[in-house]
Amino acid sequence: MKKIVSLLIITLLLIVVKQTNIAHAQPNNEPFPERLKRIENENLNKPYEGIITSKGKEKGLYPLTSTGVTTEPIKKAAEAFLKSLSKDQLPKTHFDSQNKEWQKWSNVDNGLYKRQGVSIKEMSQQQRKLAFALMQTSLSAKGLQLGKDIMKTDQTLRELNNDNPIYDEELYFFTIMGKPSMNEPWGWQVDGHHLVINYFIVGDQVVMTPVFMGGEPIITTSGKYLGNTLFQDEQNTGLKFMQSLSSEQQRQATLSEEKRGNNIEAEAFSDNKTVDFQGLATTKMTEAQKEKLVALTHQYISNMREGHAKVKMEDIKKHLDNTWFAWIGKTDEEAVFYYRIHSPVILIEFDHQSPIGIRGQGRGATRNHIHTIVRTPNGNDYGKDLLRQHLEQHHNHK
Repeated sequence: MKKIVSLLIITLLLIVVKQTNIAHAQPNNEPFPERLKRIENENLNKPYEGIITSKGKEKGLYPLTSTGVTTEPIKKAAEAFLKSLSKDQLPKTHFDSQNKEWQKWSNVDNGLYKRQGVSIKEMSQQQRKLAFALMQTSLSAKGLQLGKDIMKTDQTLRELNNDNPIYDEELYFFTIMGKPSMNEPWGWQVDGHHLVINYFIVGDQVVMTPVFMGGEPIITTSGKYLGNTLFQDEQNTGLKFMQSLSSEQQRQATLSEEKRGNNIEAEAFSDNKTVDFQGLATTKMTEAQKEKLVALTHQYISNMREGHAKVKMEDIKKHLDNTWFAWIGKTDEEAVFYYRIHSPVILIEFDHQSPIGIRGQGRGATRNHIHTIVRTPNGNDYGKDLLRQHLEQHHNHK
């Protein structure tokens, strides 16, 4: 068991080092928990900029406005959940709307990363019901089911790793930021191994990013959740879109034909990162191809409730002529690959990752371990640009 845990720690360390690109700056013998905490603190202590390109932050993208889509059911669900918490649970679960708890999330499993909030494991049956009701009122039916199915994969990993407690389908933690309101900024977060949702609200505007969703195994072939399957539409629709492009378009989209490991750019601890537009620009696509790219984008945005998903898709379409599609990997039917959809208002990444929780699959990328990320570039992850404007207009904050 100790050998298995050590191998998992080493693999996770390599992933975090790759994602943060700071391996050269610290001694190799730094213990993993300390290294992880340092990386998190470096992310938290930087002035927040968001995901930007090397040309700098594009401003004026996110006006405070009314969407006409009510957030009242979400407010009521959050109030009911908060009311259910005990005196011991409340202080570690409820934070102010500007708290850096928003940025404290990671895909590293609970055995190695300390999370705030109250976990499903700690909750009473009534509290669990109210926590999932909050997700249900905030997400689409598809998004809610995907979230639940992702949690199931941790039970499968536990079964495949001799009942290793670092994997647990109930180790997903809920926090509330701010007081649920129809006027003032607030929101909620769920944080766990393969599922992180940040859900910011001001008035009837919603920002649901960063959203990290992943899973391993992708198709469960044994145990309690036999048949559980994730991300087939995101995978297959992405591949079909790439295959539908002309040879020249595929050449322009492809950053590399070699898919060696993990290529995702904007996972945990990447709140301030420069990611340039790369690949194939939509200006070089036909109208039919643009429609297919919009449909692929919708696979991710449709995890929100329908009304707010429609608002977000309208914003994405406004910037469609400044959107880029990038690809890493082959394009055959069994290919492993990475793709990115990137514009001033959306960053979506899909990545076939190296195996971690399932042994005996080698070190190369596999279809049985997938990570995805959705972010709002140019400073509006966690609704931070909307929050800034609200404070300036209503609370005289400059």
